[in-house]
Parts: sequence; structure tokens; C-alpha cells
Amino acid sequence: MVNTHPMWDDYPTVQVPLQACLELIIEITTIENKDIEKTVTDLIESQGKSLRPAYFLLFSQLGTAPQDAYDNIIAAAASTEVLHLATLIHDDIIDEAALRRGSETVHSKHGQDVAVYTGDLMISVYFELLAEATDSVDIIQLNTQSMKRVLLGEINQMTNVYDTDITFEKYLQSIKGKTAQLFELSCYEGAYFGQCEPEIIEQSGAIGQNIGIAFQMLDDISDYTQTADSLKKPVLNDVQQGIYTLPLILGMERNKEAFLPLLHKGEDLSDSDLDALVALLHDHDCLERSHAIAKEYIDKALALIDSLPSQPEKDVLYTLTQTLLTRDY
Repeated sequence: MVNTHPMWDDYPTVQVPLQACLELIIEITTIENKDIEKTVTDLIESQGKSLRPAYFLLFSQLGTAPQDAYDNIIAAAASTEVLHLATLIHDDIIDEAALRRGSETVHSKHGQDVAVYTGDLMISVYFELLAEATDSVDIIQLNTQSMKRVLLGEINQMTNVYDTDITFEKYLQSIKGKTAQLFELSCYEGAYFGQCEPEIIEQSGAIGQNIGIAFQMLDDISDYTQTADSLKKPVLNDVQQGIYTLPLILGMERNKEAFLPLLHKGEDLSDSDLDALVALLHDHDCLERSHAIAKEYIDKALALIDSLPSQPEKDVLYTLTQTLLTRDY
């Protein structure tokens, strides 16, 4: 049996169906190759809070879906986590990342072949779960478009590596795809499968997008403000790989010439260079300004949640989102 993250102990209305989602993923990935099967189990146990299916389930509870829709809701919610895990596996291979959330990545622990096959398996399971949940062509099409947007977000990020002319608009376009799209899909589909009113379904998607944008911005800020131990992953890895995120973009907009001598070193940035880079960000108030921009998206998400019809599930959504997005970064 797979246990949910301890944070869900405080949200029992989410914890029970979320546990069912994770157990369904384990069940549907049971295959003859026990190495890959064990890899999937380890991945689920080590990969954090399962936020996307949790949001799916919370938004589904806003609707009037009958009890006999429960299995479809669980399958569709599980599909969002499966797609997320597949993208993590492939991203870690591309980034050559050894750790994620304090655990060895799949390719680091089991080799690239197992990682690629596991990621591919998860993508096939994603569509299998969708087919189990719905026969709606519109929903299948929505998911394929969402998957494409996630990929395009990653491609945009790759296209912009080491680009010192990168703009906020390009950065936003990238994170809307690679991170926010899955949050948007999860919230939208949760409301859809929960049989909410059409306007609530659309509003749910907008909430998810704002949550996803803020979530990624805060993660990018934390890369410059937290330690490797607190984040459970290497810090300042992105800048060494030429991925310039919000704080650095704001810094270059304010005083590009101050940053260029360091950035031109590329992968050869030393620890002292990285310290100097962080100092420059502080000198130009980049972290504070980044957090102010992230807060705009946090406030949009919370305001949209607050305008949902009054019911207990709305209060849970508001509290959860506020807790996730207002931590000390």
C-alpha cells in the first residue's frame, strides 16, 4: 500500500481519494519486468505531494457528480499524476540530474534505459487511464493539446538556454507550458468530471493556471534563496545550465552589464561566481521584485477561488492554496 504525503493528514476529504489514485497507478503499472515495476512504485513514494491529482479531486468535489462517477474521477485524477511523473523522468534524463527531492533520479539509480522505458510506460498508462475515465473525444483532445503545451514549454526553455536577451514574456510562455499547463488541466478536468456548471469549469482552469505560474516562480526564486539541504536538490543548477529564470531576467533588465561577465562563463561558473551572482541579485532587489510578481498570480488565484460558490470544499481549496503559495521563500 502506498501512503500519501503527510500534509494530506490535515485534509481527509482529499487524502482518501488521493490514496485510491496512487494505488490505481501502482495496480495499472504492474508488469512482468519487476525492475521497471519497482521503479514506478519508488517514484510514487518519493515524488512529493501529488498536488495535481489533489487539486483535481478538490475541484471535482465542487460539483454534483453522482456516486457512480467515483471510479472515473479517480482514474482521470490519477492520469494527471502519471503524466507529471513521466515528464519528470524525461526532464531528469535531459538535465542529467542526479537528485530530485533528496532521492536519486530514475536514470541515476537504474540507468538511462530503465528511465526511458519507465517514462514511456507512464505515458501509455496516462492514456489508458483517460480511456478508462471517459469516452469523450473533447476530453481526449484537451489532454493531447495539454500534453503538447507541456512539451512546447520545455522546448521553449531549451531554445532559450544561455540567451542573455531572454525576456519576461518568453519566460512566462515557457512556464505556462512546462508547469502551469498541468495545474490548469487538473483543476479544469476536476470541475468537469465533478459535473460543475460550465462557468465554474472555465474558472477552475483559470485558477489552476495562476496557481501553476506562481508555483514555478516561487520555485525559481527558491533556487537563489534556499540551501540544497532545505530544497533537497542542487541549488543554482539552472543558471549553470543556461536556464535564466525570473530573478535573473529582472536583474538583466535593470543592469545587464553587471551580470554579463558572470553569465558568459556558462557552465564554468565557480562557487565564488555563483555567490557573486546572488549578491548582484540582492543588490538590484531582484528577489523581492520576483516575489512581488509571483504574489500577483497568487492573489489572482485566491481571488478566483474566493468567488466560487460558497461550500466547504471552497474553503479547503483556499486554505490549501494559501498555504502552498505563501511559504517563506
